[in-house]
Order: sequence, then C-alpha cells, then structure tokens
Amino acid sequence: MGIINLTAFLIASFLFIISPGIDTIFILNKSIAQGHKSGIYATLGITTGVLVHTTLAAFGLSLLLSQSAMAFSFVKFCGAAYLVYLGIAKLFSKESIVKSAGPALQTSVKKTYLSAVFTNVLNPKVAIFFLAFFPQFIKPAYISTATPFIFLGSIYALITLLWFMMLTFFSGAFSSKIRSNPSISTWLNKFSAIAFILMGIKIAFTKR
Repeated sequence: MGIINLTAFLIASFLFIISPGIDTIFILNKSIAQGHKSGIYATLGITTGVLVHTTLAAFGLSLLLSQSAMAFSFVKFCGAAYLVYLGIAKLFSKESIVKSAGPALQTSVKKTYLSAVFTNVLNPKVAIFFLAFFPQFIKPAYISTATPFIFLGSIYALITLLWFMMLTFFSGAFSSKIRSNPSISTWLNKFSAIAFILMGIKIAFTKR
C-alpha cells in the first residue's frame, strides 16, 4: 500500500496522541464529571472525528484548508466559536456537572458524542496535521492515492481509541468521589468551562 517506516509512524502517532490537548481535556472532563459511560462516548466521538479527518486527507479535501485562507479561517472560527459556546454554557449553567443516571444521562451521552465529534472535526489544525504528517510515511508514487491515507488513518484512530479508553477508565475512577462532593463538582464545572473558552480563543488566533 506504499507505506514506509510503519514502526516510526506507530511511535510518533502514540507520542502525538498522548500529548495533552483539546481532546484530552474534553475526555477527562466527561470521564471525571459524569463517569465511564460519558467518557466512552466522548472517546468514540473523538475517534469518529479522526476518521473524518482521515477521509478528508485521503481525498485531498484537507489540501483546501492548507491552500485557502478563507476556508481555513471559516473552519477555524467555527471551531473556536463552538468551544467558546460550550465553555460559556457550562460556566453559566445552574445544573451540576454531575448528572444522575437514567433517561437524562442517555440524552447527555448522545450530546457528549456529538460534541466530541464537532470539537475534533472543527479544529483545522488537525486536518493540516494529518496532511503534513501522513505523507512522511507514504512512498511518493502512492501519495496521490487514498489507500495509504486510509490505512494510516485507521491505525491512528485505533491508537486514539485505545489510549483514550484507558484514560477514560482511569479518570472515571474518580467519578464517585466527585459525585459525593458537590463543591468539587461545581469547581470542576467552572474549571472545564474556562478551559474550553481559552482553547476556543487559542484556536481563533491560530495561524496556518
């Protein structure tokens, strides 16, 4: 399939994935505040976002973001606005960040999944990263075909899924302690809200 230096790709991908970023903060917030189930849905959402970026890179759509300032700015500001919206909504929400089990939680985890997808997909830096990173492990003769991008993207998505699942179950262990202490829940809610707002601002000022 035109893949070269697969071992180096696996190591580099793992190091990039475990580096703290927007996805890590999002999953930690959901896992600690709402437990394993929300963390799993957040992980699935982030992984879906990775597969979306893989598809975009495979069919050359990410190239549009790298070459068009208008397209890049549009996606960038959409992503920034969405993160700021999430942060403000959490900051002024009167509900506890810790939700009870039942139908309300079912609705919440679905929203968590979609939020995770949007958080990842609307980050243009991820698209640019894939477009710059993957070709380093593809033979020049195969660079214009979709197959190697899909193969590498699938591996990247699998590593993402495994790492964040492990992170989810590790951090979810603290969920019961959070539930038993409303004050911790409140502070965590405010902290995560500010984190989302700051990340949105950071994306808004990101350059190509």
